[in-house]
Amino acid sequence: MGMSKKGKTLSDLVWRFLERFGAQTVTLILSVVLARILDTSLFGKLAIITVFITVFQVLADSGLSSALIQKKDADDLDYSSVFVFNLIFSTAAFLILFFTAPVLAGLLKTDGIVWPIRILSVVLILSGVKNVQMAYISKQMKFKLFFFSTLAGTLVSAAAGITMALHGFGIWALVSQMVVNSAIDTLILWIASGFRPKFRFDTGRFKELFSYSWKLLASYLIDNIYNEFVKLFIGVRFSENILAFYNQGAKLPEFVFSNFNSAMDGVLFPSIAKVQDDTETVKRIARRSLKTGIYVMMPVMIGLAVCARPLVTVFLTDKWLPAVIYIRLLCAAFAFYPVHTTNLNVMKAVGRSETILKLELIKKAICITLLLIALFISPVAVAVSMVADSVLCIFVNAWPNGVLIGYGIGSQLKDIITNMLPALVMGLIVFLVGIIPVSDALRLVLQIPTGIIVYIAISKICHHESYTYLRSAVKELLFHG
Repeated sequence: MGMSKKGKTLSDLVWRFLERFGAQTVTLILSVVLARILDTSLFGKLAIITVFITVFQVLADSGLSSALIQKKDADDLDYSSVFVFNLIFSTAAFLILFFTAPVLAGLLKTDGIVWPIRILSVVLILSGVKNVQMAYISKQMKFKLFFFSTLAGTLVSAAAGITMALHGFGIWALVSQMVVNSAIDTLILWIASGFRPKFRFDTGRFKELFSYSWKLLASYLIDNIYNEFVKLFIGVRFSENILAFYNQGAKLPEFVFSNFNSAMDGVLFPSIAKVQDDTETVKRIARRSLKTGIYVMMPVMIGLAVCARPLVTVFLTDKWLPAVIYIRLLCAAFAFYPVHTTNLNVMKAVGRSETILKLELIKKAICITLLLIALFISPVAVAVSMVADSVLCIFVNAWPNGVLIGYGIGSQLKDIITNMLPALVMGLIVFLVGIIPVSDALRLVLQIPTGIIVYIAISKICHHESYTYLRSAVKELLFHG
């Protein structure tokens, strides 16, 4: 007997999660190892360099991958047209960064970043080659391929990064790890997918796709420029060391968020796109996604926030203790991201890219105001502004879906609170366990299992809906998958 739609969706989600979790776990371990070996200021320099790479990566994709997934009858000519555009644009972006690197280094008054910028820019060309393959696999819902194609690149690049760090290569250990990861990931994904776009470009097809994607591009660009330039402003306004602590503080919550959110985003968008004309089905998928996302994300973020200090001292050493406050604040910000992902995927899947752009402009007007105030106070105030922004954006992102699918802010707040409560109780108990006067290592040994046991026990005793859903779905996946 085959799986039901619920089982199939969960199976896709599991494979996407395993791919992200495997890659990000290795990356997190690598980050911990490198953080113990290298000087903190090098991580600040890397954060400054990646600002420009990230922004150009968004431009290189132009939201066209999403347009391919959203288009019901996308064919080889559509994929090939996007491939040609991405390749030409990403090559141009590489050349721009290569030749302007000395200017950027001068403007930022940061030594030793010219050649790291130039070498790291190679990932732009690799992204241009890979993006269409990723869109094709997502469209076909073949998420197992992501798992096998990503893990090899992550493992090999981790070995390269650690080896170079141990041999005193400094920032080049960080840069090389990123380039090797992207190169191997692209190569294996290209081989594994079996799909080969041709060097053909159709202006009419491209215009059709771009008419949808340019609004997403503008939205993604605004969001990424804001997120990346926050780091840049911290580095310039305060110092490279403070930026390193801020960035390191973001890594743990980002690790959890990126794993779960990439899986959720990668499966939710194509799933809704397939039924975009059925409003009731879209609403059902969206509501289940939001409730499950909060139920899973909230306890992890609360647990990380409570255990932040012993985690830092045990794994990163005391030199990274200033990162603790950023871990706690950014956990609070990321905890609500499943709400944003769900709402934006609904609008994206039903073809309302213009609404996403309008919302992005509203949200960024709010958060830029908060950021400008925070920059005159302290770097901690910047992290506090991120929390305020995440909470305010719940209301902004939820509003259109009240009209589109009848799932507005009132219903969403009810689902958020219902699925938050067990996590809040769990967090309080884990905090009380942390008061016990023991070593930080033993404190973690006590806190983590306690949190897991308490959370499951509360959910089971209260017959929590999301717990019941996940348990039945996992059973179906194990026995019928």
